[in-house]
Amino acid sequence: MFFQENALTGICFLIGIALSSPLMAAGALGGSIIGTITARLLRFDRSELEAGIYGFNATLVGIAVFFFFRPEALPIGLMVLGCGVSTVVTWLMRRYLPFPTYTTPFIVTTWAIYFLGLALGAPQTGPGIPVGSASWVVAVADGIGQVMFQASVWTGGFFLLGIALNDWRHALWVLTGAVIGVLVADYEVEAAVHSVDPERLIRQVMIEKISLGLYGYNATLTAVALYLWRRSLIPPILGILISVPLSEAFPWLGLPELTAPFVLATWSVLALGWLESRYLDPPGSAVA
Repeated sequence: MFFQENALTGICFLIGIALSSPLMAAGALGGSIIGTITARLLRFDRSELEAGIYGFNATLVGIAVFFFFRPEALPIGLMVLGCGVSTVVTWLMRRYLPFPTYTTPFIVTTWAIYFLGLALGAPQTGPGIPVGSASWVVAVADGIGQVMFQASVWTGGFFLLGIALNDWRHALWVLTGAVIGVLVADYEVEAAVHSVDPERLIRQVMIEKISLGLYGYNATLTAVALYLWRRSLIPPILGILISVPLSEAFPWLGLPELTAPFVLATWSVLALGWLESRYLDPPGSAVA
């Protein structure tokens, strides 16, 4: 995750998850193992397998199942099924789609597992504890940790440390994405409260979402993905600004947002880049 091909970084991620939820850490480790074994049995490309390409989507599925459902027989079976399916979906998308798919296999697989679990009566986890207002440091750290469903300052810190151990520039972009995500979300909350709810009755709920990092985590992924695409300030910042409003769209559709805003925001900027290269003259081509 976070586009880091580094085993030490992965260990920091696992420690960070375990500090917040040992159960989800077990889901992450189990998902990675299932994804890797599935890819090996199906003889997928060995270099991609060793780079973790067929493990990270399954890792996220493993975490997500225990985020939504209790660790009983049916959810565990759904987790095993989902991790295997996400690995195959990853291979299919990488083989047949001409653009980066990022966490799309995790998204579509988790949506399917989530609604299948509800239909089969899988026991759901209870609601979280309201956090009330929190400092910006907490909101930013949670925005980093929520990439793997963890609202914990310590988890966010370990994630950032792991990324910095691999590439400090990526860590800086992750931090930038989380900070800008909080700023944009806070501005949108204030505008929405004043226009829709002048008595500020819904402010507390929206502030809690910011404090939990729910507006920041997609921005962190978008920032790193677009920095890797083009080493420039503009694409990552544009992607961050697009990702935050998208975070509000999926609850309206009745879908868990997961990392879908990240994928759509990144695809949007990539599409703009393609249009630019396809239809606009390159620099220096104008006739004097």
